[in-house]
Amino acid sequence: MHDKNMYSHEFKKRVRYGETDQMGYLYYGNYPQYYEIGRVEMLRSLGLTYKAMEEEQGILMPVVTMNIRYVRPAHYDELLTIRTTLRQLPERFITFHMELFNELGKLVNGANVKLCFVDAKSGKTIPAPELLVNQLKPYFEEA
Repeated sequence: MHDKNMYSHEFKKRVRYGETDQMGYLYYGNYPQYYEIGRVEMLRSLGLTYKAMEEEQGILMPVVTMNIRYVRPAHYDELLTIRTTLRQLPERFITFHMELFNELGKLVNGANVKLCFVDAKSGKTIPAPELLVNQLKPYFEEA
């Protein structure tokens, strides 16, 4: 999905048995792992990887805040769609808007995950890397 002024990416992931609680629901504490999958695969769709950003660019991306809303349970063996959307170009921070949908297309869970950029050598926060901004710019052109 590539509307103007946003970039959105979808990835499918099946709920594993070991990720569920005694009710057979995806355990509430495991949702952030799904957000990470969404972020990593979104970056990969842009031709970037966390690994390359860390090893080649020397840039780390720690999570600063995460707001989660649990709408309905996801169940064991359900194939979830992880939709990751950027609604604005990253500057000092990058905020991923996460939505998880079940097989019926119903919203299961939503979250906003905000990360910053850190220079691996100095440990100091830095602006968004040009490489990332340049890959995203075409999706945020003014109409």
